[in-house]
Amino acid sequence: MSSLSSAVPGPAAYGHWAIAAAGAIGLATAMGIGRFAFTPLMPMMLHDGVIDLAGASWLASANYLGYLLGAVLCTLQPWLWRRLGNPPPPDAARMVRAGLVATTLLTLAMALPWPALWPALRFAAGVASAFVFVYISGWCLAQLARRGRAALGGMIYVGPGTGIVLSGLIAGAVVAAGGDAHVGWLVFGALAAALTLAVRPVLQRGELPAPAPAAAAGTVATGAMAASRGEVALLTLGYGCAGFGYIITATFLPVIARAALPASPWLDLFWPIFGLGVIVGAMATTRVSLAGDMRRLLALCHTVQAVGVAMSLVSPTLAGFVLGSLLLGLPFTAITYFAMQEVRRLRPASAASTMGLMTALYGIGQVLGPPLVALLIAWSGSAARGFALALMVAAGTLLLGVVFYLASVRRYPKAGVR
Repeated sequence: MSSLSSAVPGPAAYGHWAIAAAGAIGLATAMGIGRFAFTPLMPMMLHDGVIDLAGASWLASANYLGYLLGAVLCTLQPWLWRRLGNPPPPDAARMVRAGLVATTLLTLAMALPWPALWPALRFAAGVASAFVFVYISGWCLAQLARRGRAALGGMIYVGPGTGIVLSGLIAGAVVAAGGDAHVGWLVFGALAAALTLAVRPVLQRGELPAPAPAAAAGTVATGAMAASRGEVALLTLGYGCAGFGYIITATFLPVIARAALPASPWLDLFWPIFGLGVIVGAMATTRVSLAGDMRRLLALCHTVQAVGVAMSLVSPTLAGFVLGSLLLGLPFTAITYFAMQEVRRLRPASAASTMGLMTALYGIGQVLGPPLVALLIAWSGSAARGFALALMVAAGTLLLGVVFYLASVRRYPKAGVR
């Protein structure tokens, strides 16, 4: 047993709400700030002249590439540990703490006036955010299950939406105060530090040890893994489609909105509205029975998000951007939550590595999104036409994910669910 587990005073160390809050705060830091703070700061950096649109695309891709690498490392963890002679596995809570500290330092470092370092900093922030996402998701879901409150797991995914709302509002406040992107990065770094300190006590002392596995559990789990390989493949492909499908809008929403509505006073609120949708969607998942078929819910979420992506194309108006931002956000973390629940059902003995594999494919989609925008803008000769083409491809990719999920439902029906 790890030193962390042995230090736990007992079942009353921290309750289920403290665990859910820790997960939400951790994800708010790693995802809402470590990954998505760049989105509301991008227009400020463009205005300051420190980057251009092509440079912004590559900075975003550096972060997503780091996220991909982090996810791959999480996937390869069992293999790496075997190659090292099976040492004790890494302590999940300790990995989360390290990732949050790295996120704070890397965010603060973006305030340095050294543009040549920015791609490396964004890349490293992506690696850190992937580690935090995979480890804190697995840790919190396991801890909630041990407390008999597995259905509360969706609450941890309120975190990214909260971080997104805060990042959008803070960026707007910095602009209103006459600050530049340099100030924005410093403010975000300070916020990340405060959130990291807030979550530290629960991560240090909140773990309940796992119950002793039944003797036959290994045989059952191994059989399930062999029988559901195709089902996991379809789930992974569908989840990968979500990574590409949302990322273009999530990266360039403020820029797209400014091009369509240059004089609108609402421009700085579309990103927080997206975050609000994420929060509402995550809270709604706590009302969903885990006995249902998550794949049908995933198909519904992809469809809603595809409509949200398309809204800025079919209705580039104030109402269109508000509705599109909300629809894009509502299923954002719900997709992750439902997919992670499926992973725990299909791969109970190797959930962390399977989550890492799925997150890696999701990350590939994210990496491809911003360069596609840059290429389509260069090819079409117009930012408006380039964004329009990219958004069409993104919406189509989300609908392709629907096909994968429904194919899985038909080929691998879940017992007891119609």
